[in-house]
Amino acid sequence: MTVMTEPTQPPGPIRVFLVDDQQLVRSGFRMLIEAQADMTVVGEAGDGAQAVSMLTAPGTPADVVLMDIRMPVMDGVEATRILANSADRGDAAANSVILDVPSAPKILVLTTFDLDEYVYAALRAGASGFLLKDARPDELLAAIRAVARGDAVVAPSATRRLLEHVVASLPVEPSKPDPRLDSLTAREREVLLEVASGATNGEIATRLYMAEATVKTHIGHLFGKLECRDRVGLVVFAYTAGLIQA
Repeated sequence: MTVMTEPTQPPGPIRVFLVDDQQLVRSGFRMLIEAQADMTVVGEAGDGAQAVSMLTAPGTPADVVLMDIRMPVMDGVEATRILANSADRGDAAANSVILDVPSAPKILVLTTFDLDEYVYAALRAGASGFLLKDARPDELLAAIRAVARGDAVVAPSATRRLLEHVVASLPVEPSKPDPRLDSLTAREREVLLEVASGATNGEIATRLYMAEATVKTHIGHLFGKLECRDRVGLVVFAYTAGLIQA
């Protein structure tokens, strides 16, 4: 099993791709992002199908995709599933398409609380996190930088508050224990619970009396053993496995 370590922000400007069916929204995002010294917009699409087509074609590398949920032709959930699955398996069999994406971008879903079912579906599909559409410009920029680093969106504590809105419909107890839990050491399980509670690496290090570098190592082990792409995936796993409840 390959053990994944926590990624770091890619070198150079963060390459952002915009997906939204409203051109005015995309234009606003573009103006904000292009004004940042450490970011650049590399493309945009008006629906999920167009985004998949552009992002899986040669010459359109992106680090972060701002993905709307409700769009014509193909919604953001399906587009997220295709892009995320294509990087992990070299194909997207569940979608009956074959893709070649050597390194898929991180996907930041933009939504509102009244679309909880779509948000949860997007996270399960492989999104790295989500943000409310009425977020302040500084919050959006911070989220893009956090996702590019492979961290939770905005902050781990904020991610937990948002996730609490999308797990209310989950059963209190899972139908059966997830076998992947058996592969965890006692320490890894402790770290997983801390991540799921919204703690940062520094907070985990303080609470569990370990170096922050050791915390990152444990989180890397969790990524590999639980087959999660990022911290948001760990939080979702903890909820679905019944380790923590909203």
